[in-house]
Parts: sequence; structure tokens; C-alpha cells
Amino acid sequence: MTAVTLDAEPRTVAVVSWKTPVIFTVITVLFALLPLFIPRAGDSTFRLTAGGELLALPNVVVPGTATAWVAVLVAAVVAGAAWALAANRRAVPLWLTAVFAVALIVGFLAWAAAGSKGTLPMIGLLSGALALATPLIFGALGGVIGERAGVVNIAIEAQLLAGAFTAAIVGSATGTPWAGLIAAMVAGVLVALILGVFAITYHVDQVIVGVVLNVLVIGVTTFLFRQVLAPNQATLNTVTPFPVLPIPLLSEIPILGPILFKQTIVVYLMYAVVFVVWYGMYRTRWGLRMRAVGEHPQAADTVGINVARTRYMNVLMAGAIAGMGGAFYTLVSVPRFNPEMTAGAGFIALAAVIFGKWDPIKATLAALLFGFATNLQGVLSVIGSPVPSQFMLMLPYVVTIFAVAGLVGRSRPPAADGEPYIKS
Repeated sequence: MTAVTLDAEPRTVAVVSWKTPVIFTVITVLFALLPLFIPRAGDSTFRLTAGGELLALPNVVVPGTATAWVAVLVAAVVAGAAWALAANRRAVPLWLTAVFAVALIVGFLAWAAAGSKGTLPMIGLLSGALALATPLIFGALGGVIGERAGVVNIAIEAQLLAGAFTAAIVGSATGTPWAGLIAAMVAGVLVALILGVFAITYHVDQVIVGVVLNVLVIGVTTFLFRQVLAPNQATLNTVTPFPVLPIPLLSEIPILGPILFKQTIVVYLMYAVVFVVWYGMYRTRWGLRMRAVGEHPQAADTVGINVARTRYMNVLMAGAIAGMGGAFYTLVSVPRFNPEMTAGAGFIALAAVIFGKWDPIKATLAALLFGFATNLQGVLSVIGSPVPSQFMLMLPYVVTIFAVAGLVGRSRPPAADGEPYIKS
């Protein structure tokens, strides 16, 4: 008999695949069409500091079209290296993929901002991307935990919206955002509990339950907003937001300091949650049991793991984390609740889960990509770039389609994801 074990952490297996070099080549060719057919005259100015920094860096001015061609050259070299590695039956390392992505991003920014009236504020661009990605990261982590335990969490949108609504009411009534944050976590747990009761106990189709919960929470919060919050705006829908808390010394680091360490407590909590989820998933008994019931619940049951209890525990934990993401909307972004203010963020978070291959770190990076693309379209509009905003907004979804289709690597959900477990 061959024993099958769950590794402590996914290990990279050197499997010959031509997908990566093919995708690198296609993307390089498509990117080269921009400076070839739409050359941009003028220079691009990158502003590397925000106002009031102790170590101010000078602006970086580069020729737009020439920088784009340099990026094409670097991408072509990386694509050639990927072909060589595949021919020698070696996997493409992650750092090479990072070089490819950074080169194209810098080249695109230089091309898009060439000749524009304003400078490209890199601190504002990246810090804004982090702010937009924070609720997505919380939602994606909740999705990863739920689906690793075998429960499809389509209700991330409902958990985010319920968290935002509850945080606004409790935070306004108590006068402290901390109470609102705790209440948002409770609201996320309640939505997750409903999902768990129907999906785990009564074996109802998990996708249908999630969709129904999304519609239900949208309807309930909209109704209560009109009947309760709108007439009592001053007392029930005016929140004292979390203040920005710069971390001494770290916040003074050029470029990275203002982006990562001049944030609110919710963002710092997000850093901690990402690490805890990653460490717990691959380094603790909890994570091993969670992945066991998501991959092979029958085998987990035979070794004494209570499948239903394990799934319940993880679904409720996922709801609490997603609720924290909802609190970000009303306790950090906007100090009041508005109907449907999450605007489909739960579905974007679900896409980040798939794009991130059900891994907490990769899902976080995918959420950051969504936040970056969303913020970039606004920044390019401000500086007068001719790039249509709709083009920028569609990019993350196109990448997600590629990921789901397996064109940027294998994307396989847990084997028992979405499958109810009926103990024989």
C-alpha cells in the first residue's frame, strides 16, 4: 500500500512545462505593440517621495517610449531564459517571474505617463493600491481558509458587507472604532454560521447558499440603511475612524516606509493575519487537519478527525477574518455606511483565491495586483494619460481567466472543495 501524506508546505516540483515560456513570449509580443504602434513623445517623471519626508529622493525622469523598449528587451531576455530552462527540464524560478513582471510594469508606467502634465506619484500609487487591496486580502484569506476546509465560500461579499454595516452602527453608537471592528467580526461569523449550517449540516449546494446569502445581506443592509441609518445619520452612521499610526523609524525608510509603515491599525492587523494564516496552515496541527478534511475527508475521519466540527471551525474563522475586511470600509476608508459600498469586492477576493491557487501568500499577492490595477487607472486619469480606465480595470480579470484556464500554471482546488461529507 502506498501512503499518501500532506506536506507541511507545497513544494516546487520540477515538471517540464512549456506554458510559462509561451505565456512570457505572448505577453512580451503584445506589450511590444504599444511602443511600436502607439509611440509616446516626451518623458515620464516618477516622484519617489511624498511631502514631509526626512530623506527626500529626487524625481526620476526617463524617456517614455525608450524605457518601454528597454522593458521589452528585458522581458524578451527573460522569456528566452524561460525557454532554455524548459528545454533543460528545469522549472522557471519565482525571481525570474518577478523580474519579468517588474520590467513590464515599469515600462508600461513610463509609456503611459510619457508627455503627461503631472508626475507619477509612486508613493501615492502604491499606498493607494495597498489601501484598496486590504479588504480584498481579508476576504481572500477567508476564502482560502474556507475552501481549504472543503467549503466553497461564495458569500465573501455578504461577509464584507455585513461587517461594514455592523462596524458603522456599533462604531457610531459606542464612539470607538475598536467596538466596530469587533462587531464586524461577529457579523462575519454570523453570516458564516448560516453558510455552515446549510452547507455542512444540511448538505445544501454551497454555491447556491453563497449566492443567496449575498443577495440577502444586500437586501437587509439596504433596507436597514433607509429605515434606520438614514434618519439617524448623526448617531448611528457617523464613525470615528482609526487614525494613521506611523511606526517610528520604519515609517522613515525611503519609499517603503510611507507605504507599509504609515498605516492604520487595521492594515497592521492584516500583516499579522496573513502571517498567522500562512504559518498555521503549513506549520500547525490545525492547518494539517484543515487541509486533510478539504482534500480527503473520508481519510481524515478514519484517523479520528471530526470533519463537520473542523469545517465549522474554519468557516467561522474565515467569516471573522472577512468581517475585518468589511470593517475597513467604514472604519478607515469612509466613516459611514453606504448601500452596497463593497461593490463586488467579495467576488474579486474570490478571484484572488483562485488566482493565488488557494495559498494565503499567493492570494495576498493576487489581491495586491487587483488593488494596484484599480488604483492605477485613477492615477493615470489624474495625470492625463490617454490609456482608457476600462483597460486597466479589465487586466486583473483577464489574468484571472488565464489562471483558471491553467495558462499560468496549474490551478487546482482542494479535492473535496464544495463536496458535502456524509458520514457512512
